Amino acid sequence: MSPDSGAVFHAESSRGAKSVVREWFFVIGLVYLLLVAVSLIGGGFKAAAGENAAELFAIAKNPVTGLVIGTVATALIQSSSTVTSIIVGLVAGGLPVGIAIPMVMGANIGTTITNTIVSLGHVRDGEEFRRAFAAATVHDFFNLLCVFIFLPLEMLTGYLRKTGYFLAGLMAGGESISIKDFNPVKPLVKPVVHLVQDSLAFTASKELSGVFMIGAGVLLIVGVITLLSRLLKQLMVGRAKEIMHKSVARGPLSGLFSGLLLTVLVQSSSTTTSLVVPLAGNGVFSLKKVYPFTLGANIGTCITALFAATAITGPASVFALQIAFVHMVYNVSGVMLIYGLPFLRNIPLRAAETLAQATSGNKLYALVYILGVFFLVPGIFITLSNRLGL
Repeated sequence: MSPDSGAVFHAESSRGAKSVVREWFFVIGLVYLLLVAVSLIGGGFKAAAGENAAELFAIAKNPVTGLVIGTVATALIQSSSTVTSIIVGLVAGGLPVGIAIPMVMGANIGTTITNTIVSLGHVRDGEEFRRAFAAATVHDFFNLLCVFIFLPLEMLTGYLRKTGYFLAGLMAGGESISIKDFNPVKPLVKPVVHLVQDSLAFTASKELSGVFMIGAGVLLIVGVITLLSRLLKQLMVGRAKEIMHKSVARGPLSGLFSGLLLTVLVQSSSTTTSLVVPLAGNGVFSLKKVYPFTLGANIGTCITALFAATAITGPASVFALQIAFVHMVYNVSGVMLIYGLPFLRNIPLRAAETLAQATSGNKLYALVYILGVFFLVPGIFITLSNRLGL
């Protein structure tokens, strides 16, 4: 045993096994509160704007507006699965697949807002915030790069549409293999979310209660991440740190499959990526180790959507499968192309590191980035499209 290992062992022993176990239970409790916070934000946006989601999607008249609407809708509703379900219904009702596909691409961008908000919990410590913000936004930049590559490719060749239709044709008419109702997280957080909703019954409108829920969710995230960060600093030593590195950071494939598996289990890529941001902030994982983990989460959310689509029967089933396969082919192709080619692989890393360095110097840049990427720029595109009649 090395001197360093002995020191770590002595530090762990001196704190006592009971103390360590108690602290791990606190971590589990804080993770639960993080899940509640994310659900509160999503539920709040649904209460404030969810009923008008179909009207928002109806604005789409071309691939570019489809892309920005998918981004805004997912950032508001906080669920790419919900947005994808709406898109499937619209396609079955006559929405052109050529517009629906950019919406799916936009949903990938919009869903990353959650872990970017989570990174704000580290805002008090400049170095921690830099690491956390980089870990959160590397997912954003990967998805943006995917759009820059695959949207023009799709418009020129129809690669995703044709591949999705071919794969849907192979599965259409087969047995239903549905895990649509399998979500171990939702039953755990639902009672708390409903309790908050009931406590806000005094508000004048459903929309106002939604705004309160969003505010409560954001504040809870900041508080939880602050406490979680302190606890993980104490706990991520010795054996605990070694186990985490073996499961997530052993190599790119290990990280990718860990992210994929966890996302399939919790049915939320936002939750998966949000859980790893505090670990990156504390320096447990480097940005290069977090990167493949988030890519695995990207693929994992497609698999759950694919299984859900197989539960749909009737004339719309082939469209549901086509969109689900488009989502999967898009994300798998993105990982293979961008992560597979070193010169492309490093673009999201460098962009995230550069932005994180800037935001650690001026925290307002983080707010400008979130509002700009997820709301302001898409809003400008939608407004211009409507006024120009595009």
